[in-house]
This record gives sequence, C-alpha cells and structure tokens, in this order.
Amino acid sequence: MPFIEPVASREIYRNRWMVLREDDIRRPDGSSGIYGVVDKPTYALVMPYDRRRFRLVEQFRYPVGARRWEFPQGTAPDLVDLEPAELAARELREETGLCAASFELLGRLDTAPGMTSQRGWVYLATDITEGDSDPEHEEQDMRSAWFPRDDVEEMIRSGVIVDSQSIAAYGLFLILGL
Repeated sequence: MPFIEPVASREIYRNRWMVLREDDIRRPDGSSGIYGVVDKPTYALVMPYDRRRFRLVEQFRYPVGARRWEFPQGTAPDLVDLEPAELAARELREETGLCAASFELLGRLDTAPGMTSQRGWVYLATDITEGDSDPEHEEQDMRSAWFPRDDVEEMIRSGVIVDSQSIAAYGLFLILGL
C-alpha cells in the first residue's frame, strides 16, 4: 500500500465557504491515524496587467489580523464550483470593477496541500476597461490600486505582499517570460 488510505470520513463543520472534515486513515505501514481536511471550492486568482502596471486589492484578513495587498482572487459562495475562466472574470469585476477582453491561463496552484483540498487557477487579464466594483458583503473594506511592475516586485521583496498565492502567481508570470 503506497499511499495513505481513507477508512472513514465525518463532517465536523460547514458554512457557505468551506467544509471541515476529519478522516480516519491507514498509513502505508498499516497503522491507523486521523487527518483533518478543509474542503473549499476551486478559486481563481487574476493578475490584471496593462503592460506596465498590475492592479492589486487590499483588505483586512481576519485569520492573520492584518490588512494585505494581493491579486484579486476568490471562490464562488455556497461552495459552488464555477468554470475557472468564468470565476476569474467574476472576481476581477467584483473586487476591482475591471473587465478584461483577454484571460490567459498561467497555471494551477494548490493552496496548502497539507491541510486543504483547495486548488486555484491563475489568469493574466489584459485589454482592460474600468468600471465599478461590486464587492461581497465580507469585502466592504477592500480597496484596489494600480502599481507599476517594479513596485510590485519591491512589495514582494520587502514583505508588503506576503500572500503566498499572489507571490506564486507572480512567479508563474516571470517564468513564462511575460
């Protein structure tokens, strides 16, 4: 038996954004154990780029007790799985008011594979038009702004941007030579 095998699973908690479950498992050596897993739907992260600047959003992140700059990203409410490109367009419009004529898929990310099943898709959004944002109730403190590419890189270096998905997305952008 080369992998951890699930033996039983029970839901511990559920809300409109996530499910927490505890699984009884059997390890490769045959011993028993438990594993806690947070199930969340697929998310989309969008890098709005006008060939000189990126649009970032800043909001208070309750679990870490601080405001954070990051690329627009999110899931659909009520644990709905939308097509990744549709979700990317929705998140971009909702959080920034921007609409993009082009969405280029840059790659896929696992959020934190040691504790959650959530995966995300990273898109580069270009050919952008401005509009009004329509944030969800939980995002009422969100603001967004354009930053030159050099400033984004300095924000990552200096620890202003510490969101792991945003940093990984920027890494995809760089290695693809965009």
